[in-house]
Amino acid sequence: MSNWIETQYLHLLEDILEKGVEKKDRTGTGTLSIFGRQIRHNMKDGFPLLTTKKMAFKTMVTELLWFLRGDTNIKYLVDNNCHIWDGDAHKNYLHKVIRDKDIVRYLKSYSIDTNGVPTIEPYSKEEFIERIKNDDEFAEQWGELGPIYGAQWRNWLNIPGELNKGGTDQIANLISELKTNPDSRRLMVNAYNIGELDQMVLPPCHYGFQVYTRELSIYERAKIYAKKNSTEIKIDTTDDHTALHLYYTTNNVPTRAISLMWNQRSVDTLLGLPFNIASYGLLLEIIAKEVNMVPDELIGNLGDVHLYLNHIEQAKEQISRTPYNLPKLGVDYREDEYDKNLKDFVPDDFYLIDYQSHPAIKAPLSN
Repeated sequence: MSNWIETQYLHLLEDILEKGVEKKDRTGTGTLSIFGRQIRHNMKDGFPLLTTKKMAFKTMVTELLWFLRGDTNIKYLVDNNCHIWDGDAHKNYLHKVIRDKDIVRYLKSYSIDTNGVPTIEPYSKEEFIERIKNDDEFAEQWGELGPIYGAQWRNWLNIPGELNKGGTDQIANLISELKTNPDSRRLMVNAYNIGELDQMVLPPCHYGFQVYTRELSIYERAKIYAKKNSTEIKIDTTDDHTALHLYYTTNNVPTRAISLMWNQRSVDTLLGLPFNIASYGLLLEIIAKEVNMVPDELIGNLGDVHLYLNHIEQAKEQISRTPYNLPKLGVDYREDEYDKNLKDFVPDDFYLIDYQSHPAIKAPLSN
């Protein structure tokens, strides 16, 4: 099975090391940066999860399902052992807690010395996450990240600032349009809501995606039918295939293939991009299954593509490794358990088949 996507990824790391310019960034870490790259993957070649380092598949799945739920509070992530957003939430807590009028109950300790000077001690990151996990009131107050991806995907506000006032569900609209007007050029979902950026802990890095469908040929449909029913493909090239197309449709053979292209303004190439590739690959699989189409091509348009300066040695280590074949995706999709709004999946509904990888590569996450 081909692994061209990982070859492209490793070339991207090499490109940054060779041509990257050193730039400052908001985290204070510093980066090597290049601008404007694209990666492409044919989904029939396997599920696009990197093999040159062990990937936290369940973590990636959990985050995507969190987006699809429309959730913006890390409580769901923490409860499912996903800690991607811990640093952002804790940083937001540290920034805001000193200004809260009810400060005492949100601090680890609070005291006033003999001169009347208060001393405060906020929770460490680890203590903060424990409070999120075990204190629902604390989680509701401090686990919230603002109107990030989930809010924009499922509840884009027509009137900024009015939460839960019946905004636009872009994912539901996309599914509906795919079923009724699959050749539309407006099959898009956007997360970069200008009117709400200042309320987000972090503006969206992958800020939008577009899908595209095409009709499957009679040969592609025949191959799908043959694989599903363990039969041979037999098609007379001189025949009128109208009746055969109808037969396949009656037997629920997909009529279309669907591709997805995402756009990303800022790309943490060592830690973030491998997750982004797999996450949008999974999203394509989920949408395709929902509308009975075949996952086709996955495309990423990448803006500021960078390596943090404390990721250089890790990138060199990964480049030295030879990719394995890509795994396949397994989906435990029990149709009677879902109400078709893509919010009912749980992380264990997805699993990998034949995933082989090199050891994990540890690197610090810059917040």
